[in-house]
Amino acid sequence: MNEPEIRVAVASPARLGESPFWHPREAALYYVDIPGRRLNRFDPASGELKHWELESEPGSCAPCLDGTLLLAMRDGLFRFDPASGERTRLAEPPYDPAHERFNDGKCDPQGRFWAGTIYEPRDAAKATLHCWAGGKLAKRAGEATVANGLAWSPDGRTMYWTDTTAHTIHAFDFEPSTGELSSRRVFARFPLKQAGQPLESYGGRPDGAAVDAEGCYWVAMFEGQRLLRLSPSGETVRELALPVRCATMPCFGGADLKTIYVTTARDKRPESELAAQPAAGCVLAFEVDVPGLPVNFAVG
Repeated sequence: MNEPEIRVAVASPARLGESPFWHPREAALYYVDIPGRRLNRFDPASGELKHWELESEPGSCAPCLDGTLLLAMRDGLFRFDPASGERTRLAEPPYDPAHERFNDGKCDPQGRFWAGTIYEPRDAAKATLHCWAGGKLAKRAGEATVANGLAWSPDGRTMYWTDTTAHTIHAFDFEPSTGELSSRRVFARFPLKQAGQPLESYGGRPDGAAVDAEGCYWVAMFEGQRLLRLSPSGETVRELALPVRCATMPCFGGADLKTIYVTTARDKRPESELAAQPAAGCVLAFEVDVPGLPVNFAVG
């Protein structure tokens, strides 16, 4: 298998880019900058990068059928209208915003919106997973510290959810009609970073992810300077080296969903690393043979 040519798709760096998704109606890439408090929209055809300044940190975003977006933010769940720039609160934060915020979030194939949280002290597994459906926000899982890696299998019957701090990706049996979760299990686990371990020998910790049409799970390994493609059984079947240390999340885009876009981070990284990796914080892109699954739209 030939290694793809990795290019910089968006050269304007974010502090911490996250939650990319390809909007098929607009042929555009949306993503957030969490500490930068921005929502970004990139049009590959024109090269235009547009952004909206936000009132608090956005952890994730997802498209709605009516043309608006859902934003999971520190101060709650909102509907956001890109045309007017207005946001409307849908739900209060189900946590203390002084110590926790929404992080990775996506819609399931039925249009329910799921969002995990990050427990910022990172000294206990107090992060949770919530589902927005029927006008209500409900807790659906817990026992994590930094929630990431939400994705669904092509048949919609397996859900993936990661605790980045624990270096562990979990899988659940997923009931499409009700959204019920069961049979939580370890899908993949990676070695923890040891005290004083050089980054060059550290494989990274699992962050955001996306699933392709063959059911393989592409995961960004934060601080590992790589993407992994895991088989449906959790085995690593491909490793792709990246030009930046901290990839945060891949997504599939383009008309044929054969372009992988990868958000990255530069926030709080050493100056020496940033000098050696000028693409840190930029959006990377490369082509693959197996297309991804299209983004799911929120229906509520």
